[in-house]
Amino acid sequence: MDASWEEFGWERLGNGVGRRRLPGWDATVALVVGADGALLFDTGATLREGVEVRTQVQALIGRRVTHIALSHPHFDHVLGTAAFAGAEVYGAIGMAGLLADGADELHADAVRHGVPDEEAGQAADVLVAPHHEVCGEWTLDLGGGRRVLLANVGPAHSGHDLAVLVPGSPAVVLCGDLVEESGEPQAGPDAVPSHWPAALDRLLALGGEGAMYVPGHGAVVDAAFVRAQREQLSSAFGVS
Repeated sequence: MDASWEEFGWERLGNGVGRRRLPGWDATVALVVGADGALLFDTGATLREGVEVRTQVQALIGRRVTHIALSHPHFDHVLGTAAFAGAEVYGAIGMAGLLADGADELHADAVRHGVPDEEAGQAADVLVAPHHEVCGEWTLDLGGGRRVLLANVGPAHSGHDLAVLVPGSPAVVLCGDLVEESGEPQAGPDAVPSHWPAALDRLLALGGEGAMYVPGHGAVVDAAFVRAQREQLSSAFGVS
């Protein structure tokens, strides 16, 4: 299984764990594979991206995505979800209502950022809200000893930030846009800057010093990078 990750443009992060940096916004989607289930972290900016990821996952592992964790409710991370029929979708508490009522806003935001209007509209029309909302932590058993921890660590970058810990040697922490490597962290109108440093403290507590931290955009980083970004945000927003 793992020998084929690179063939499809994916970066292998460990046994049964990999991610792809999608074109356009350099947004990460990540895959965690167990004996019985497969978790996808984020789904891309359009249905076309979602379908492409779905096709690649099926080619890589020979079966479908069973679970989806959405890192936060921004268009480049959620608009591909409808491509994964039958998957159980997880998000931070409050995200389901936000997406259920916010399809038009996501459509408009996607178009503002360069998604063709027709593509954005198609994805917004079939937007999938989380079936399960994570208040604190939620452990998913994907089979064969593969358990992942979903952690509600926001609000910070958005009002609804969800991270995923994949235990291992090393552990992998899927951070969403709480951490960005390919550009400065973005604080839009739904950000809560006063909570952001604490959210990064939580990520560091989840993964520890030896973990691989996977940003929402950019290359994989280490704990030192996350700490440095935490101090940058703390200074920029005047919070400790």
